[in-house]
Amino acid sequence: MSAPLLLFDGDCALCAWGVSLVLRRERPGGRPVRFVALRSAEGRRLAAIHGIDALDPDTLLLVQDGRALRRSDAVLALAGRLRGPWGAVRLMRWVPRPLRDRAYDLVARRRRRLFGTACILPAPEHRGRFVLPEPDP
Repeated sequence: MSAPLLLFDGDCALCAWGVSLVLRRERPGGRPVRFVALRSAEGRRLAAIHGIDALDPDTLLLVQDGRALRRSDAVLALAGRLRGPWGAVRLMRWVPRPLRDRAYDLVARRRRRLFGTACILPAPEHRGRFVLPEPDP
């Protein structure tokens, strides 16, 4: 079984914070999440398969166990992989999905205005967890 794959907006500071949180707080033992920026070649390919506009994404996407999770479902699945108090976010699964997704969409539409932009430069010890672009020949 392959590792879960998180497709994220590589220009979004909130997304960068989320990736950093997963890297710092992921529970040991399981298959570690791998990361791919939506604007990379692999990210664009996967986004197209799952119906996401890689140039103007409205959601992050977590692909795991043959399923693609979007919006609040993806956030809850990621939270369940984290140790410490972050795992408690999973309790939000009892909130009906339409309400969770409405809240997700409110933040997602304003994320750059609220949090700004950022670029993730993975630390050497985390580079293997990122699907990085192929170097030019």
